[in-house]
Amino acid sequence: LALTTWLSGVLRTVAAANRALHLVTPAHSRLTLPLRQALAGAPNRWVVQDPEGGYYDGLSGARLAWRDGTFSAGAGTVADAFTRQSAPTSERQLTVSFRTVHAPDADLTLGLGLEAAWRHLTGAPPAGWGTAEPVNLPWSPRQLTDLARDRSPAPTHLLAVGDPGRPALATLRVSRTTAGVAQDVTLTLGYESAGDVPLDALESLAAALVDKHDLATMLTTLRAARADLTLPPCLEAPPIPVSFTLGARDVRRTGLDHARRPPLALRPRRLGPHTHPALHYPLGDGTDADAWATLQKLTAHLKTGEGMPTRGG
Repeated sequence: LALTTWLSGVLRTVAAANRALHLVTPAHSRLTLPLRQALAGAPNRWVVQDPEGGYYDGLSGARLAWRDGTFSAGAGTVADAFTRQSAPTSERQLTVSFRTVHAPDADLTLGLGLEAAWRHLTGAPPAGWGTAEPVNLPWSPRQLTDLARDRSPAPTHLLAVGDPGRPALATLRVSRTTAGVAQDVTLTLGYESAGDVPLDALESLAAALVDKHDLATMLTTLRAARADLTLPPCLEAPPIPVSFTLGARDVRRTGLDHARRPPLALRPRRLGPHTHPALHYPLGDGTDADAWATLQKLTAHLKTGEGMPTRGG
């Protein structure tokens, strides 16, 4: 099931009416990533019909019951079908989530950071873009820029897809902020095995986004999940952080000395010009769940340094 134009319209309609969309499917259904994201936040819900009777939440596994005109969770129990369908997999999903911020310039072209990341990790640009699935417009930063300008100052949500032979899908949100024009990208790529994931390309990707696309932050995660990027209604391994990058603007605000010395057994790598560096923090290879605790300590440390003066060195 995909985030079609019809479903996008339904979601907008229920949101405007202060109502919820509960999408009910059989247990063999799978969602695309854009639809999964659209249904992930309350009050919307993916409701799966249990083959043995009853219903459960396709994202959390919580047992559901129909009460007072809506599906609601019971006492916190998880449906057996949600855990029983789970099985180890050698397939992997790499997700790169990053934000770029640009001055609101009349010559600004949107989508170039997303294209740069796509080329860096796949060797080719996105194949197409659109506002719903199936995506049917050839990739064109100029056309998506025109659409975002027409919708401004309201935010614009877009999708991008890759060639069928290289599973990749991205969401792009363009919005106006006090700092300028922000582009929030979540790019997910599928791989048949962990050995296929280009972890060694992440630092150079961060460097490219810092040098040419005004990178603000970037978080990369890896998880065991379907290479075709669809989501089944069963328990899957959570993502594990691989790296985090802090852009030059936030490094200056945090304080360079403070930002490059977290109380952890890691040292960041400097990216960009020596006078205004960004910092790239390697967190692991995506196999150790303790990387979440490391990331939490890192971000807490960076927040305590906001507003500190920056010295060279």
